Formats: sequence, structure tokens, C-alpha cells
Amino acid sequence: MGEVLRIGCGAGFAGDRLDAAVPVVRELVEAGGPACLIFEMLAERTLALAQLGRRNGGTGFDAHLLARLEPVLADCLSNDIRIVGNFGAADPAGAAAAIAALARKLGTRTPRIAVVSGDDLLEGGSRSGLRECLAAALPDGVEPMAANAYLGAAEIAAALKSGADIVVTGRVADPALALGPLVAHYDWCFDDCDRIAAGTLAGHLLECGAQVTGGYFADPGFKDVPDLSQIGFPVAEISADGSLVMTKPAGTGGAVNAQTVKEQILYEIHDPAAYLTPDVVLDLTQVEVEEVGPDRVAVRGARGRERPETLKATICYLGGHLGEAEISYAGPNALARARLALGMVVPRLPEGLTWRGDFIGATSIFGDDGNQHLATTPSGARDVRLRLALQGADEDVVEVGLHEFGALYTCGPAGGAGLRTSRRPRFHTASAFVPRDLVAPRWNWSET
Repeated sequence: MGEVLRIGCGAGFAGDRLDAAVPVVRELVEAGGPACLIFEMLAERTLALAQLGRRNGGTGFDAHLLARLEPVLADCLSNDIRIVGNFGAADPAGAAAAIAALARKLGTRTPRIAVVSGDDLLEGGSRSGLRECLAAALPDGVEPMAANAYLGAAEIAAALKSGADIVVTGRVADPALALGPLVAHYDWCFDDCDRIAAGTLAGHLLECGAQVTGGYFADPGFKDVPDLSQIGFPVAEISADGSLVMTKPAGTGGAVNAQTVKEQILYEIHDPAAYLTPDVVLDLTQVEVEEVGPDRVAVRGARGRERPETLKATICYLGGHLGEAEISYAGPNALARARLALGMVVPRLPEGLTWRGDFIGATSIFGDDGNQHLATTPSGARDVRLRLALQGADEDVVEVGLHEFGALYTCGPAGGAGLRTSRRPRFHTASAFVPRDLVAPRWNWSET
């Protein structure tokens, strides 16, 4: 393959293993040569919670940022391994300041930290045409709590070309975390659609962490994967022509084979011939996958077309309150007792609530059917946890419903135990397509 840029993934979502990057960095150091470590940690729900946290005076960036970086930051800086992460969430500047403070604590050299911004569409007040574009995606009368555009890789690449050791972003398209370093390293042009498509595919393979190394792939007896407790996170070796090999750190668990790679290629792809990203329209229909060694899979053949004229934006808005209550019934007739308990509570719920019931242990995953599944559940379950979910606009009304459920301890069927209730605000998301000229992506050096 000649010279390659190695890009390793240290996280595939905000709740990922905190030590996942350690074997990846060890592999990058031992391999030598140019390398980058990416952290993809920003699902739509994650960003909504970060926006709420910042709005309420808390931290707007990833809560586990420092725990993830502390074991690997010194090694990355001393071996010129660049770090790119969307762990900035709703406060990239705050995340950059926290990383700078961590570097001082560890006694490393002072890192050059760049911050990518411009994804927050509500920042800086109203822009002509933007409010109207967002409002069209929302229910009448609803105000957005947050609105973030999916930025591309250009600002990441520009910051790395200017010498950044670490690039902190908010909402960018997941593959951009890897595409940016590739554009910077190989000096790819964004109008070279096939190379941009190849880099986007590399980012797509890396973005979900251990999914591509066998984690989400595993299904015992059908798709067996060894040593999942020590699963290795992926490393991509990408050449200047865009061809790549997916692998993982030596000595780690998991597997990288044609099946794991194919499953990840198709993950969240609506149209394999036209996967829309901010940087390119990716065509996967000619992609070839070949096992070239143990835990080594070559991928080639990505094609690209000119990028879309709009950027996707995710809009978050408050939508009432969600209450959840659970109680367990066990032993003979357990399901019948759980069914009786639910039948007692529902008629006593106050007006203004919608509800869903589940018999965990008998039926709880399938059945988004207006609760019709509750009437057809087999009766043989002996270990059932009754769950009732309540939704309403008024938190006090939700609280009344939860109180009624709590009365099952003495008013309800025999043997109920382990009752828990909770209530929290409910968030909704909507998607909009925003003209590019209404979005102003940029990057700057962190001031810390």
C-alpha cells in the first residue's frame, strides 16, 4: 500500500468504554508513521442533553472527556498523533479549555488546540431566512431549544494543516472526523469526489467504534466473536488513492472480517447509491471487500458525486414530561397479577396523559401498536416486571399518575415488589435541510 495514514477510533458514542483508546494508541505508536485518533461521541440525543446542560448552567461538553483523554494524551502529543473529536458537543470552547488544563496537569508539552464552530444555528441571534427554515420543521407554536447543522470536514482539515494537535468540534457529520485528517495529510481537493467518497467511507467504518470489530455484530451460535470483554477498537490504514485496510490492535478481542465490515458499511445507509453527507454524495454500489490477513480487511471502490446543496440540521425542542414506573411480580400466575395491576391503574390515570404498558419478561420490545400486544401475551411467564410509561404536557399531572402506580404496593395484586418511579422532561427532535449560505462554519485557536 505504500505510505498510509493510520486513523484509530477511541469512542463510538458518548457511553462507550473509557479505556478503549489505550490499545489503539499503543498500536499507532508501535506502527510509527503519521497517525490520528478520533472520538465520535455525539448522537442526536447526546447533543440535546448537552444543550440542556449548558442552558441550565452545567457543562455543555462530554462529561467523560477528561477520563477518556487522560490515559492517552501524553502519548499522543509525544508521538505526534493528532486528536480529533466531537466531544465538544454544545460547548467546544469549554472542552478545549478543559483539555488544555489536563495537559498542564499531566506536564505534557502545550498542545495547539483548534475549535470548530458554526454548527449552532441559534448562536448569535436570528439570521434572515434561517428561523423560517427551522420553524417549517416544527409543530406550530413550538420554539427550538437547540438547532445544529451537520458540518463537513473542511474546517477540521484547515485546522490540522495549520498545525493543530487537537481539533475539538461540536456537531459535524460523523465521517468528517476521519475525512478531515485525510484531506489535510494527502492534500486532497474537495472536488475530487472519488477520494472524498473514499475518505468518507473510512470515517463511516470507524465512526461506531467496536461495531466494526465484532461488537454489535455478535450473535452467539450464529456470529461468534472471541473475547468481547477486551474488544479492540478499529484502526484504518488509508492510502493516498483512498484504498484502505480495516484492522484492530494486536492482542485485543473481537474480530475484523468481511462480515463485520459489510455490516458496518450498510449501517444507517438509506440509499447505498446515494449516501448524503456534507462533503460528498457517497456511492457504495461498487465497493469491494477482501480479507487480506487475520483481522485485516481491504476496502476499495467508493465513488462520489458532488455534495448536496443543503446541510442537514437537527432541531431539539421540549415536549412535555415522561414518567416511568415499574414493579415486579414473580412466581405462579405472575403475568396475570401484572396484568391485573395495570388494569387497576389505567382507569385511575388523570386526563391529559397518554400511556404505554409493558410486561418485561413477556412482552416489552415489540408492540408499538397502541398497547394491543398486551391482550395477546402468552400467560406462562413467571418473572414479570410491569412498566408503565406516561406522557403529558403538565409535570404535575404526570406526577399524579406516578403516585397512582405507587399505590399498588398495598392496593394492588399480591406479591408486588421493587417499585421505582421517575419523571423527566421529554425532548423531541426534528430534521431540516438548511441552505449552505445560511450556515457559517469556522475554526479558531483555543484561547487557553
